[in-house]
Amino acid sequence: MKASRAQIERALDGAPGETRLFLLHGPDESQSRELAARLAKRMGGEAERIDLTGAQLKADPARLADEAAAISLFGGARFIRVEPAGDEALEAVTALLEAPRAGNPAVMVAGALRKDSKLLKLGLADAAILAFASYVPEGNDVDRLAGAMAREHGLQIEPEVTHLLAAASGGDRALLAREIEKLALFVDADAGRPAVLDRRAYAEIAADSADGDVARLIDLVLAGRTSLIGAELARLAVTGVLGIALLRPLLRRLLLLAELRGSVEAGESVEAAMAGGGRAIFWKDKAAVSSQLARWGGGALAKAIERVTAAELAVKASGSAGTVLVDNELVAIARYADRQR
Repeated sequence: MKASRAQIERALDGAPGETRLFLLHGPDESQSRELAARLAKRMGGEAERIDLTGAQLKADPARLADEAAAISLFGGARFIRVEPAGDEALEAVTALLEAPRAGNPAVMVAGALRKDSKLLKLGLADAAILAFASYVPEGNDVDRLAGAMAREHGLQIEPEVTHLLAAASGGDRALLAREIEKLALFVDADAGRPAVLDRRAYAEIAADSADGDVARLIDLVLAGRTSLIGAELARLAVTGVLGIALLRPLLRRLLLLAELRGSVEAGESVEAAMAGGGRAIFWKDKAAVSSQLARWGGGALAKAIERVTAAELAVKASGSAGTVLVDNELVAIARYADRQR
């Protein structure tokens, strides 16, 4: 059943009633993940979370219904999160709807589903599924979003700074949230202790944020956000960050993901693998790394590592295309990630 924003928020925040599956789809995956996090918050920090992917459900269509009906080992709350997913999960969702009972709620982050998607058609037709589409905000909507998020962190910002933040994020909620968190830390602001951030202070912070910008580029590449990469590369080039300086941080992230993916493919959940990563995962990067870990398989990571390593060697060779070669390689990797949505 199609839900409005208010309906999906009420259902995620309160008792789900007859809803067995929350189907969060649409091109704005950051917003879908924000909504999925509301279910986790309602279930409580002690709740047992079961992480699955569409590929796992395709291989074992009965698993989703089994997990929904299972009782937690310790008798506490339990819920299921599926990401990424698409039509390959249709049989599993059908089995969930046909099961005699399903006490544990399930949330699925499905990304941009086609209009002819069988999963989407089922989600809109069945009352036991609550489906909500998230779209990337544009124009004044991005400015309003930036202003609202800033106020939540205690930042009092000028309209011009709001616009700069909105433009820099390209409408990506996750990137916007990270930027605002960084700004709030810089001026020591929070909801109970507001602080003013004017354009001068913003410019000073932006001038010192090369490392953060590279991290943002890596997240865009591995999330397949091809439409935003060109602007990010141009912005980094102005500050002198280009070429091998972009490849090496990307390689470090790929190697980290490959190590974590090995744990997942050995039977651990994404959550358990992340916990095992310890200090190797910077706390601000945890959401992005978790999403990338769910999206990228071991074989794809191995191929990406091989390509990035080869690109660095090629850049070092005399007469190479240098920066152009690096930029093309980053876009190629992003296009592969985009196909995995």
